[in-house]
Amino acid sequence: MDWWLARHLVTGEEGYIPSNYITKDDDSTESQDWYYNIDRREADKQLLLPGNPRGTFLVRSSSDKSSYALSVRDFDMKSNDVVIKHYRMRRLDNGGFYISPKRTFGTITELINHYMEGSDGLCCQLTNPCPKIRPVVPFRELEINRNSIKLIKKLGAGNFGEVWAGKWKNVDTAVKLLKPGSMSADAFLEEAKIMHKLRHNNLVQLLAVCTDSEPIYIITELMVNGALLDYLRKDEGRALRLQQFIDMAAQIACGMAYLEEENFVHRDLRAANILVGENNVVKIADFGLARLTAKKNDDGEEENVYEANEATKFPIKWTAPEAAWDRRFTIKSDVWSFGILLYEMVTYGRVPYPGLKNKEVMKQVQLGYRMPKPTSPEFTVPNALYDKMLECWKADPEERPSFHELFAYFTDYAIDMGENENGDEEYRGPEDFGHDYAETPEEEEINLGLTY
Repeated sequence: MDWWLARHLVTGEEGYIPSNYITKDDDSTESQDWYYNIDRREADKQLLLPGNPRGTFLVRSSSDKSSYALSVRDFDMKSNDVVIKHYRMRRLDNGGFYISPKRTFGTITELINHYMEGSDGLCCQLTNPCPKIRPVVPFRELEINRNSIKLIKKLGAGNFGEVWAGKWKNVDTAVKLLKPGSMSADAFLEEAKIMHKLRHNNLVQLLAVCTDSEPIYIITELMVNGALLDYLRKDEGRALRLQQFIDMAAQIACGMAYLEEENFVHRDLRAANILVGENNVVKIADFGLARLTAKKNDDGEEENVYEANEATKFPIKWTAPEAAWDRRFTIKSDVWSFGILLYEMVTYGRVPYPGLKNKEVMKQVQLGYRMPKPTSPEFTVPNALYDKMLECWKADPEERPSFHELFAYFTDYAIDMGENENGDEEYRGPEDFGHDYAETPEEEEINLGLTY
């Protein structure tokens, strides 16, 4: 990911922002609200999201990159279902564009403006550009016909159901199925309702649900490389180096900073619940334990604490001491878990606190024990990175950094590494590392136990 220095025109504030968040201020096609730098499959996914009315559209590069394509959301009366139509916008020798040779235009903008006035041969009149900030719609509008979902390959299973790779109108999806009789439908759908409220580029996107009959489906975007924990232990993950881990850490911190703003705690932040897409894009998943924390204390002041009941089980080795002992969760307990997640990344999926059982971990951490600086098979872990882990593991939650601070830290770290691509790291061979990946975490299975 490239980072550019930007200045706010109104406030004058300066800072680094991802280059893909900005565009040139000109009249080019790429600078328009309706232009998306995505392929046909992603266009299908964006237009199928709930809240988009008939006529919602976007413009993208055509599949052969020679011109542009117009993608439009329509409604088929025969099938009583949504369809996405795609039109190639061909170039004229003089530089103009057309969909039908009977009607030509000097620019793409002129073409779009024309079809926003009337359909003129298209499936329907263009209405609004596909919004880049998703509209919030009632949860009931997420309901789709289960016959439109095709289950292709089982990705995982747990006590309460299964996860499948699927297709929804040519969109690759992950589908969680609730095993009938294993838990209440309301409890199963609680995760979907939380995902519905939370919308961010680094959170897994909820696409739809099927609740009309059993088994209940929760349909989300598919992250092609699966869980980060599994990915780290495969050849592709073993090829990652410090610079990629720093970028991933920045992405995760960005998503968690959003939860921080929304007063949500995740309560189960670990590599098993981070999903990996193409180009090392990572997104936070598994919101079965996430909860809203904003509430009033006895003095009427807002207190961002969630108190869990005694029946709820947690992965001890990732859980902050105040949460493990007192069951009091705040965003700062998620910060503790983030520090453990950093350990998992740089050790390529090693189980934290190797050799210690859950009860021993709880006791030793309470007495002040912290894991020593981890050894990585491919590079020396910088002292600065280990110091940041230790900050996340401060005994006093208020002394731990916020996720906004962590995002800024890892963003700056990534920029510095980009300027000096090899950094100061001492690269080492696998023979310098003890491989004990076979150790099985002892944490209790929580939520659905569904990871793919």
